[in-house]
Order: sequence, then structure tokens, then C-alpha cells
Amino acid sequence: MNDAIDRLYEGVRQARVADPAHSRTARLMAGGIAKMAKKVGEEAVEVGLDAVKGDRTAVIAESADLIYNLVVLWAASGIAPEDVWSEMDRRERMMGLAEKLPKQSAKLVYGAAVFSGK
Repeated sequence: MNDAIDRLYEGVRQARVADPAHSRTARLMAGGIAKMAKKVGEEAVEVGLDAVKGDRTAVIAESADLIYNLVVLWAASGIAPEDVWSEMDRRERMMGLAEKLPKQSAKLVYGAAVFSGK
């Protein structure tokens, strides 16, 4: 999967300088971070709604849209896929592969989590 996202990221980086009249990616980036963030939210909601409906095909298609829009947002924000993979590796070391850090009980401090006990 990382290879596909890495290829998508490079394609997005190249497309961001394309003519917005001919490139959806360039058009999306020209809309600014708020527009890109809105698209990520919209696609995430669509994935969730399709999952609730049990529409596997739609979940797959909308997931691909979500990943595309997330990668566009990363590129515009100066975040490379390897930055995200590094964070995932760090979390795996701390919490295990299938867990995520609790948002309210962990405060991230330069790559380490300090647990508040709440």
C-alpha cells in the first residue's frame, strides 16, 4: 500500500503546478487548505455512510477518494507519506499495531507520549 500512496503523492506533487482548467488536483489545491480539508471530511463521511449501508463496493470507491483527498492535503501541508508512516511506527511501538493513542489522555511531546492519567 505504501508504494501506491507514494506514487499518488508524487503524482499530486507534479499535478499541483498543472493548469487548474485541466487538472482536478491543481484545481483542488488552488482552492486552499480549507477546501482540501472539507473534501477530506466529505469523503470520510461518505465512507462511513456507505459502510453503515453495507455497500462494500461503495466503501472501496469512497475509500480511494478519501485517500486521494488526504494525500492532496498532505502535499499542500508539506507532509510526506513517510512522515505519516513514521508516526504510525512510533504508535505501534507504544500501543501495538491495532491501537491508537487516546486523544485526551496522551499529550505528544517531541515524539514521546506523556500520559496525564485522566
